[in-house]
Amino acid sequence: MIRITIDKELCKGCGLCVPFCPRGLIELGTEINAKGYHPAKISSPENCTGCSACAKMCPDLAIEIIKEG
Repeated sequence: MIRITIDKELCKGCGLCVPFCPRGLIELGTEINAKGYHPAKISSPENCTGCSACAKMCPDLAIEIIKEG
């Protein structure tokens, strides 16, 4: 099982992760975090393959991929 988390307070909404998700699961959200940014969110976490491309592109280390089991 793959679990992906995006720390909404660390994310500055730069969008670098968005084009690197091969399944197109990441998008910038509409909510605003404490710093005034629109953090990224994953639309269908159950479809994540755990490739970690998004986490590798994140300059703020806001994305974590955990492979369980």
